[in-house]
Amino acid sequence: MTYRPTVRGRRLARELRKLREEQGLTLQEVADRLDWSRATVSRLETSQTRPRPGDIADILDLYGVPSPARDALITLARQAGQRGWWTAYQDVFAGSYVALEDEASHIRTWDPQLIHGLLQIEQYSREVITAGRLLPSPEEIERRIAARKIRQALLDRENAPRLHVVFDESVLHRHIGGREVMRAQLDALSLAVKTRPSVTIQVLPYTAQAHAGLDGRFTILSYPNPADPDIAYVEGTMGDVYLESAEEIAKHRDRFDRIEAAALSPEDSAHLIAEAARSSP
Repeated sequence: MTYRPTVRGRRLARELRKLREEQGLTLQEVADRLDWSRATVSRLETSQTRPRPGDIADILDLYGVPSPARDALITLARQAGQRGWWTAYQDVFAGSYVALEDEASHIRTWDPQLIHGLLQIEQYSREVITAGRLLPSPEEIERRIAARKIRQALLDRENAPRLHVVFDESVLHRHIGGREVMRAQLDALSLAVKTRPSVTIQVLPYTAQAHAGLDGRFTILSYPNPADPDIAYVEGTMGDVYLESAEEIAKHRDRFDRIEAAALSPEDSAHLIAEAARSSP
């Protein structure tokens, strides 16, 4: 089963790399002392393999890490190794995004083409998945819809993350699934804003002309623990990119801030969404 690293898994990997560097050891030296391969040590430090508490204990012993720090890192390894709901849908989720989204406290997304997946109604999702994924069978389509519904439960949690979505005005007028489906989708957006205080929706109007979002969609994930840096996620047909460097994160925060500033206010966006819903008979 392919390992999809969680936020805790990435935090553990960073700590392991930091501890090794503090000891002045190379990957090969650690591997030799533990009678492991260099690749095994490297995979643990880059979140490419599920951490086993016993292996982590061996590394910490080698580095001379005392308790309570040692106990905390072994506990982190156990938490990182736990399988989330998404592991049952590894055929649907190719990357780590859903695992990382699941632990976020703040999600900021710019999308010039679609309603965010967490806010899509079933009929809209079915049209998007069918047209965009080129799936060969109805069973695969339904499986992806089922996975998306489970993912959307994130917004129903008591500690639901703040979701701030900005999309282009053209999204309101692209009647995916036909006018009736689009009206239902827009009504659902209006309801989400009214009933979910954690959800903010803004529309970037046509009048914005050239803007900071022209390079395409992206998402910034933030976390409650200061030890976990933001992650900028850029999705593409040729693969997903996860950016964690301070420079790249700052650049994407600035891009989002500029897009947000150019967009209509949440109140004006709500009026525009309602107007678009009324224009769909």
